[in-house]
Amino acid sequence: MIDYRCKLENDKFYHIYNRGNNGENLFYTKENYNFFLRKYDEYLSNLLETYAFCLLPNHFHFLVRVNVSHLINEKHLDPVSKAFQRLFTSYAKSINKQERRHGSLFEKPFKRIELKSENHLTNLVFYIHANPQKHGISDDFRMYPWSSYERILKNKPTRLKKEEVIDWFNDKDNYLAYHSQKADLALMNELTIE
Repeated sequence: MIDYRCKLENDKFYHIYNRGNNGENLFYTKENYNFFLRKYDEYLSNLLETYAFCLLPNHFHFLVRVNVSHLINEKHLDPVSKAFQRLFTSYAKSINKQERRHGSLFEKPFKRIELKSENHLTNLVFYIHANPQKHGISDDFRMYPWSSYERILKNKPTRLKKEEVIDWFNDKDNYLAYHSQKADLALMNELTIE
């Protein structure tokens, strides 16, 4: 059985996922997506290395590696989970004000699955990027603006671990080819939380 509440341990890869309470939307406007990414960067960039992401109207996915070795005094705690809680609280306050709503915006707890092989990593990158098409939000996930698919291909500086992702696929041509075909769906089912 998968432990969706496992402690996020240093130097391990995880698929992080959460959605809106009762399937409600998390994002309503273009600015909401941008604001969430800025808040994610603010609260988590010093704790996580981000390899892939996708924000959809009512949920999101991240592929991350925990990097908390610099937090010597907090080893007995789970600083990443606390940072996610701060992100969710900050973002929810903003959305609640914008949408004139109250109460919790996100499901609790947010879910995570530890990844243990490079094969899982490449399949999960594809799964995260293909999510908008899987859910009928986009006819072609490669054109969806709120995922890391296109950002990984650009030379623009970013905190996203683009070079490492491309290396997992060997090069950009293989990255593009892999995203043009179906990945191992049985393996992807082991990595999904939905």
